[in-house]
Amino acid sequence: MTGILVLLRHGQSTWNAQNLFTGWHDVPLTPKGEQEAKAAGETLLKAGIVFDLVFTSMLIRAIETNRIALSALGQSKVEVCQDWHLNERHYGALQGLDKKSTTAKYGADQTNIWRRSYDTAPPPVDMSSPEHPTHDLKYKNIPVEKLPASECLKDVVTRVVPYFEAHIAPELKNSKNILITAHGNSLRALVMYLEKLNPQQISEFNVPTGVPRRYEFLKASNNRSDTALVMKNVEYLGDQSEIAKATQAVADQSKGVSQ
Repeated sequence: MTGILVLLRHGQSTWNAQNLFTGWHDVPLTPKGEQEAKAAGETLLKAGIVFDLVFTSMLIRAIETNRIALSALGQSKVEVCQDWHLNERHYGALQGLDKKSTTAKYGADQTNIWRRSYDTAPPPVDMSSPEHPTHDLKYKNIPVEKLPASECLKDVVTRVVPYFEAHIAPELKNSKNILITAHGNSLRALVMYLEKLNPQQISEFNVPTGVPRRYEFLKASNNRSDTALVMKNVEYLGDQSEIAKATQAVADQSKGVSQ
């Protein structure tokens, strides 16, 4: 057996509550989001999982969710690695726009393509835009050419999966239990990779806020000298009826129904 992997989407943020495209814009949690983070930690405590390593993005809503969850779990001293590769998808020129208004302006079909198509990104922001990551000091040490002006899910997969393979998969193979606290799209990229979903399947997959998703793996020999992770089991932890409601709320966002 390998270590256990848990994926956790941050709790509700202020822009989630306003039904805005957030992306790399750094916004805090709402009180509801803080409660979701605490509840996630309590759920993990009931599951009896002790983490060896934790990974988060560099965005405050993920960092705060992670801190609150670990506190509720009683594991505040576990090592935490923050990395921009786990950031949310950059929504380009859509960042800060209301999802319902965007749908009304551009039509449901176009908005859904921007939100859910695998390989079509929204219009990019210009380098002069305050929404471009070059204006955020958190990313000053990252080469400009690596910072996105807009992304589709395929772009997120391209940055998330290699990071996972290089930094997280080896720890799982070494029987370490790992928590990744990140975002809807960076976690969808991992779900697509881990569960071998195709673009159509992942376009219909929604990640609710504050709900831990646990993976168990087996190690299987491959054609190389190392071993590959083979998924044994995956499940959301918690009240399944409430999880279903939260998942549907994410799917309804483009219709103007906020989380």
